[in-house]
Amino acid sequence: MDKSSFIGIFFGICTLVLGMLLKGSSLEVLLNPAAIVIIVLGTFACVFIAFPFADIKRIPKLFRVLFSNRKGMTQQEIIEQFVDYASISRRDGMLALEGKIDEIEDPFFKQAIRMMIDGQDPDYIRHSLHERIDAMQERHASGAAIFSQAGTYSPSLGVLGAVLGLIAALGNLDDITMLGESIAAAFVATLLGIFFGYVLWHPFANKLKRKSTMEVLHQHMIIEGTVAIIGGSSPRSVEEYLSVYLEEKEA
Repeated sequence: MDKSSFIGIFFGICTLVLGMLLKGSSLEVLLNPAAIVIIVLGTFACVFIAFPFADIKRIPKLFRVLFSNRKGMTQQEIIEQFVDYASISRRDGMLALEGKIDEIEDPFFKQAIRMMIDGQDPDYIRHSLHERIDAMQERHASGAAIFSQAGTYSPSLGVLGAVLGLIAALGNLDDITMLGESIAAAFVATLLGIFFGYVLWHPFANKLKRKSTMEVLHQHMIIEGTVAIIGGSSPRSVEEYLSVYLEEKEA
């Protein structure tokens, strides 16, 4: 579970609720069916128009990514794994690593080790795995773009909701009380549009981009570790090289 996503949403809702209470507004005004329909369904409509259905079908999976932590090795564990592989390779030969393949759960890691055992050229391994990374980044970018665009549409739909609400309010000019309530309700759509856009959708897009960056970092470490072992580097050299690489990426 990705605790930061839940914590962020919790504080976002608290900010909205406490802000309204401190301003003396009633929370009941947020329960505006018309505003909710315009913002939520309107945003979905815009997203469906903007993206092909193949991308839309991935939205449930994207939410799972947002609210769960990626299963896999940490950066330090990747380094330790390659140090172990370098030791085995230097002591027993490259083919001795074949028994380790079934222990690897990460498909990218498994492919890199299999290519190494098969005796593939380091340049070919780099090119092949970098192509796989590029394809993955394209998928991740399209997923983040869905939420980024939703964050753009949502506030604009809030303005649309406010305009529709004000049009309805003009029908109550003879009743001052109803006029005030109608105007307040009209701006609820704007409030919800801004909240969904800048507290949820845009941060969701940023979270997906960040998780993609970390996954790419892990995969680059795997490529460099694989090539280092093919080049006959000692376990200590592999550890030092990958450690420096990790520090440079984190800096």
